Amino acid sequence: MSVKVKGEKALVAELERRIGKMKGQQLSDKALKRGAQVFIKELKSQFASFKDTGASIEEMKISEPMWVAGVRTVKVYWRGPKERYRIIHLNEFGTVQNPNPKGKGSIARAMRNAERAYREAIKQQ
Repeated sequence: MSVKVKGEKALVAELERRIGKMKGQQLSDKALKRGAQVFIKELKSQFASFKDTGASIEEMKISEPMWVAGVRTVKVYWRGPKERYRIIHLNEFGTVQNPNPKGKGSIARAMRNAERAYREAIKQQ
């Protein structure tokens, strides 16, 4: 089943005309940040199931909204004194010595679990 939407460009143009391009972008950015916070909350709950020191949870960050390939985007990343960004992919995908770590697939699981809540957060803004 497929759906074809007509008039999307006209709708966006009319919204930009009424509220202005900058105001529209500010509203979009606010919604993206709120959606990212919903995702981070779910991600932290997934990481809590296998935490050791909690450094991976503490170092989760949300970027400011930015343009990536013509689309407003917010990135979730790890940055902090314990440099957990170096090993996050090992927890997500495993290694040769430990192909199935406790946290395997936790980021993908969090994305799947938070999808509905993310969409609701975006709609509310």
